[in-house]
Amino acid sequence: MTGPTPTVVTVEESGEGKFTQTLHSGPHQLVADEPEEYGGNNAGPGPYEYVLMGLGACTSMTIRMYADRKKIALKRVRVILSHQKIHADDCADCETEKGKIDEIVREITLEGELTGEERTKLLDIANRCPVHRTLTSEIKVRSRLSSAS
Repeated sequence: MTGPTPTVVTVEESGEGKFTQTLHSGPHQLVADEPEEYGGNNAGPGPYEYVLMGLGACTSMTIRMYADRKKIALKRVRVILSHQKIHADDCADCETEKGKIDEIVREITLEGELTGEERTKLLDIANRCPVHRTLTSEIKVRSRLSSAS
């Protein structure tokens, strides 16, 4: 019995700058880089920006799927996200008590003739998007070296 096909992307140095990377996912090619103030060329978004974009896209798509299925009069979704490191002792509802933690703030704008109940339900649905669930669950990153070709 086989499971679902895993998501696979390839990231490699582009050779066009100290940190400039070429990202491949199927037929799609993107660029990642660091800002000039960190020694990069600012040729593309940085790694945390891609994490935020993934969460924002998943949030918007999940809300849209639910609204369409339930025939909710949602005209448009906008998600604005920010990321920062904060001191754990500044976070009242965090398990970690010392050091720094990552904080993502997600502001969701829902346009359309929506009731208060529909807005509340769509916010609940946003918190169930697959990327949100991944980021808030236990994650294992398993690294291994491959032989250079």
